[in-house]
Amino acid sequence: MKKIEAIIKPFKLDEVKDSLNEVGIQGMTVTEVKGFGRQKGHTELYRGAEYIVDFIPKIKLEIITSEELAPRVVTIIEETAKTGKIGDGKIFVSTVDDAIRIRTGERGENAV
Repeated sequence: MKKIEAIIKPFKLDEVKDSLNEVGIQGMTVTEVKGFGRQKGHTELYRGAEYIVDFIPKIKLEIITSEELAPRVVTIIEETAKTGKIGDGKIFVSTVDDAIRIRTGERGENAV
């Protein structure tokens, strides 16, 4: 099994979710996060005062899927979340050794 973590722009969430549903991804965890990469934040003007926004709001998706489906999921996220502008995000893929469904005790891909 693979764990795919993607940091994307918030307005891309529905589009990414719909695209993943089309290939059979039924479950994911979505978290509102803040951070910065090469963007290094930005400056905004509020009531005449300039202030620096260090941490940009983002969405973090976490998806556990089979080894076979993982490359397709990564491609879908990459293509759907891309705007071509700075701050589009990152995708991380890692191996999951085991998963346990608490309610039934199922393990491995059956628990996902």
